[in-house]
Amino acid sequence: MSQASPSVRSESPSRGRAELPRWTEPLVLLGPAGAWLGFLLVIPTLLIIELSLVPGIRPGQVVNPSGLDNYGLIFQPIYVEVLERSLFFALGATIICLLLGFPVAYWIALQVPKRWQNLLVVGFVLPLWTSSLLRSYAWITILRPTGVLNSLLTSIGLPALDILNRSPAVLVGMSYSLLPYMVLILYASLEKLDRRLLEAAADLGATPLQVFWRVTVPQTLPGIAAGTLLVFITGLGDFVDPELLGGASSMTAARLIYNQFLGATQNWGFGSALSTLLILAVSIAIALLIKYGDRNASNV
Repeated sequence: MSQASPSVRSESPSRGRAELPRWTEPLVLLGPAGAWLGFLLVIPTLLIIELSLVPGIRPGQVVNPSGLDNYGLIFQPIYVEVLERSLFFALGATIICLLLGFPVAYWIALQVPKRWQNLLVVGFVLPLWTSSLLRSYAWITILRPTGVLNSLLTSIGLPALDILNRSPAVLVGMSYSLLPYMVLILYASLEKLDRRLLEAAADLGATPLQVFWRVTVPQTLPGIAAGTLLVFITGLGDFVDPELLGGASSMTAARLIYNQFLGATQNWGFGSALSTLLILAVSIAIALLIKYGDRNASNV
């Protein structure tokens, strides 16, 4: 007597459970990072903008009759001078880091054997593993009137230099602190350089200087732009180096904002307006880099 075998119905693994629409997949993937950025970046920025539109309050008196006057205070000569000094320090440190960092990154990426490149890069960015306060105090030890630099100069018959608590000391400290960022970004850009183009240019009779300006620099323009922007933005908001190496005569925007929130001034509206102005300037710089950086790279 034959017995019929029961029919086995194959079911799809996805049957019996609800499927999410495909448009929700990016939201699920970006949700944690988006929430992190929202709580730690977007919301604090919106709060700063809101505070910048609130009249400045001091104990017992109203400083500004309206919130927009917080922005008007920025254009007073004393504060314009502070902003100009901040731009000078940031731009000066950026130029110094570019002039010093490009040869170093070029040497590591194109001249040093591959097995030593990673070691040299790690060694060059090693100062970033130490505290910025420690680096600044080390430069105070070097640059003070009885420090290492003046002792060395006087020992060889040269006059001592009085640069501590002046602008040159600030530029030295900021350049030292920001140089590893420039070298790291330029090295990453130069490492991807197509060396066949360098060889082709040399075979066609180009001099080393022509090869550098017409082949190397155009190919690394996106890296130069990224490194310059990163160093400039970081230098614009630097607080430690101008405070410790520049003294009271080197007031910068970061120190001015600090005074409005935690100093004797206690004018949160004005401090928020200054912060909003810096955020706007940095955002415009990043937008220009995103818009024109890739275009320059694609035209090479």
